[in-house]
Amino acid sequence: MKLSIPLLSAPYRAFSLVILAGLAACGPAPAPQGINDPYETENRATHAFNVALDRNILKPLSSGMGGGPVSTGIGNFADNLGTPGDVVNNLLQVRLGRATHNTLRFAINSTIGLGGIFDPATAMGVTEKKTDFGETLHVWGVEEGAYVELPLLGPSTQRDALGSVIDLALDPMNYLLPRPESYVGTMAKLAAKLGDRGRYSATVDSILYDSADSYIQARLLYLQNRRYELGQTSGESASFEDPYEDPYGQ
Repeated sequence: MKLSIPLLSAPYRAFSLVILAGLAACGPAPAPQGINDPYETENRATHAFNVALDRNILKPLSSGMGGGPVSTGIGNFADNLGTPGDVVNNLLQVRLGRATHNTLRFAINSTIGLGGIFDPATAMGVTEKKTDFGETLHVWGVEEGAYVELPLLGPSTQRDALGSVIDLALDPMNYLLPRPESYVGTMAKLAAKLGDRGRYSATVDSILYDSADSYIQARLLYLQNRRYELGQTSGESASFEDPYEDPYGQ
């Protein structure tokens, strides 16, 4: 008997295949070893574009935006808007406890926190537990893939790049909020990114402008942090030898 789903568009059929492939995986992806960067030439070109964008636009715009009450409120609001997407990914990862936790956090901050401008949930012990579709793919057994640097978004991997695209499609707020109200969330998230740039200005400047090779430093830090987030390294062993690392870039 042949089954067909004529009502589903091509993107939804493709996404269904991704889900089926993930559910068929036997467990989390194995821990990657070392650096896999076959696209270094292209990545370096994108990195140069991102650094120029940061120097000429992001850094000047973010000046003075780090840590003030307005910046904190915008960041809280943007984080709260992203929580329903975290819940969706928690469910896809079959992590029901985390889904319940994030649902409770969203409910508290959306009500007592005045739409998420304030963060009473953290004060009540319901701390932030971020996730994304890249982690969902990891849980389903999809391997990390090659390192890539994306325009505007920065360091990533093939798995996380795909996850970023799917996160946009999965975000419930895209469907719950009408136009133009949904654009407010997008603008808040962009403003929050600028706030983060201002808040961590010293660290970002150190990586991008003070290191001998900012591309190598950004790649190393991203992979270390991401693998640690996914539980693929311990806190003590999060560091590994990068075969491309500049010995004078320490």
